[in-house]
Amino acid sequence: MTPIPVYAFTGFLESGKTKFIQETLEDPRFNAGERTLLIVCEEGEEEYDFTAYPHDTVYLETVDDYDAVTTETLLAWQRKYRAQRVVVELNGMQMVGAFYEKMPQHWQIAQEVMFADARTILSYNTNMRALVVDKLQGCELVVFNRMEKGRDVMPFHKLARALNRRVDIIYDYTDGTTQFDEIEDPLPFDLNAPTIEIGDEDYAVWYRDLSEESQKYDGKTVRFKAQVARLRREKEGWFAPGRFVMTCCVEDIQFMGIPCRFVGSGGLKTRSWVQVTAKIAVQKHPLYKGQTGPVLTALTVEPAQPAQEEVCTF
Repeated sequence: MTPIPVYAFTGFLESGKTKFIQETLEDPRFNAGERTLLIVCEEGEEEYDFTAYPHDTVYLETVDDYDAVTTETLLAWQRKYRAQRVVVELNGMQMVGAFYEKMPQHWQIAQEVMFADARTILSYNTNMRALVVDKLQGCELVVFNRMEKGRDVMPFHKLARALNRRVDIIYDYTDGTTQFDEIEDPLPFDLNAPTIEIGDEDYAVWYRDLSEESQKYDGKTVRFKAQVARLRREKEGWFAPGRFVMTCCVEDIQFMGIPCRFVGSGGLKTRSWVQVTAKIAVQKHPLYKGQTGPVLTALTVEPAQPAQEEVCTF
């Protein structure tokens, strides 16, 4: 089937999603007559005004029961309106993936934008951390709106970039002005050193950066402390040094390791701590399911004392 682009807008109730979508659909540069299926999964005080759109080719479907929506439901809506694209306002109290998993295979995310009310988002992050993390991790842009002029933006910057180093950030002020975030985020290690030294507390940041921008590490040498893990169905001479990483809460702790060639891997005890010095190459490996990713070739693997914190965070 012809791919259907999906524009997803996330955030909590009254965060400004509806207002932004309304203004976007009023813009003839975005709405040039394309048949658009608008799916609203959360109804707030704002309502859509279809009379303001430059074309009458926007069709609304409202989701009252999130669990009742199926892939067949979405496909039927697309066919009913012969939709060429989808705009979806997601429910802030639901995980983003809960909707994405239901999308037909030919629906493809074109853009994901999060909206956050600056007056409440830090409190939400304290009390509903998992939901905040869920929305920040996948978005390309986050808009912090209702921001008072002169307010310190650093807490908002840190919240967004701790979870998504590549996200663009906009501050939308109550006086009607907007500002792009241009704060630099230097990595906590020297990428140009002959051997990149990764501090115990920096493993999570390094692992994410390595995963997202692996090409810039190609050919580099790195030294880090990790625990030993085995690769499933992997031949002798391989293991996966890594650390347990917590993104938002205890329930989401995961072991994040990297495939590593090492002739002495058979003598390593699982979960033991080691200091690894290795060369990084970006290449295919079964762990990456046909894609390329970082693969280590160990230069040295030495016993090490456990890190002060067994579980590392961002």
